[in-house]
Amino acid sequence: MLASGDPFLYGVGATLSRHVAAEEIYTIPTPSAFSLAASRLGWPLQDVTTISLHGRPLDLIRPHLHPGRHIIALTSDEKGPGELAALLAAAGFGRSRLTVLEALGGDRERQRHTAAADFDLAEVDAVNVCALHVAAGEGARILPFAAGLEDNLFEHDGQITKREIRAVTLSALAPRHGELLWDVGAGSGSIGVEWMLADPSLKAIAIEQSPARAARIARNASAFGVPHLAIVEGSAPDALRGLPEPDAIFLGGGGSEPDVIDGAVAALKRGGRLVANAVTLEMEAVLLSEHTKRGGSLTRIDISRAEPLGGMSGWRPAMPVTQWRWTKG
Repeated sequence: MLASGDPFLYGVGATLSRHVAAEEIYTIPTPSAFSLAASRLGWPLQDVTTISLHGRPLDLIRPHLHPGRHIIALTSDEKGPGELAALLAAAGFGRSRLTVLEALGGDRERQRHTAAADFDLAEVDAVNVCALHVAAGEGARILPFAAGLEDNLFEHDGQITKREIRAVTLSALAPRHGELLWDVGAGSGSIGVEWMLADPSLKAIAIEQSPARAARIARNASAFGVPHLAIVEGSAPDALRGLPEPDAIFLGGGGSEPDVIDGAVAALKRGGRLVANAVTLEMEAVLLSEHTKRGGSLTRIDISRAEPLGGMSGWRPAMPVTQWRWTKG
């Protein structure tokens, strides 16, 4: 089989290895499109973010859009560079310098440069990669690396785990490489979104009974560059049946019924973490009972924010949150 570049870097090698034993494959790798592009531009490859958008959603690039960052992205076809430029401009990164490198290593090889907002390149070769030097304009949608993103970055109807509580909750969920999260009663999907942003290997399933909120979760997932966040529309515990076994479970809305917690406990992998937040007295009573029965840890989280009070300022407390964290032995 003849394949260009490095077959085991977003190439056919990965596909073959799922069907043919490694000892039966002899590979002769050559420079990948990423290596060729970096060498043409004089960019040290170890300092460059490389991403394949070939046959994948362009939204995957969103978490990487930070000012000053160098990104090399493999596209699907001749439309890819223009579509990528439009995404950049819409997200506030229109001033980013975009270099389209076409047919690298071949007779048709060429480079063309443009600002993303000014993209007007015609007759782009179907075989291309895009190199970005990211520049952010005013109001650009920059996604920080830390947990607890600003609430206003999410589309929501008020049903959202607030920023400070979300940061504590992500810490309690403690994501690890390759793990799967169930976000039960997902609301806006903020917990699942931030779980997946922590590392590309992470997966999440958002379970939400409201069709309107489920659609909103999908929009948030795309806007945050995690379009593969899975969404199950339905009510727990029925909606949990048949789902892949989770490594961690978050119970936000809809967790007050004992059979929901029982179903979550039964589904969780051994060594998995269950985190449940309560803002109502009824849900808090359930968590107190679960803590007495199963152990784990209970944390009370109180947040106050400074707000105008007459001509001065005062502390306005948010509703306190009781958090139960339990690990399955």
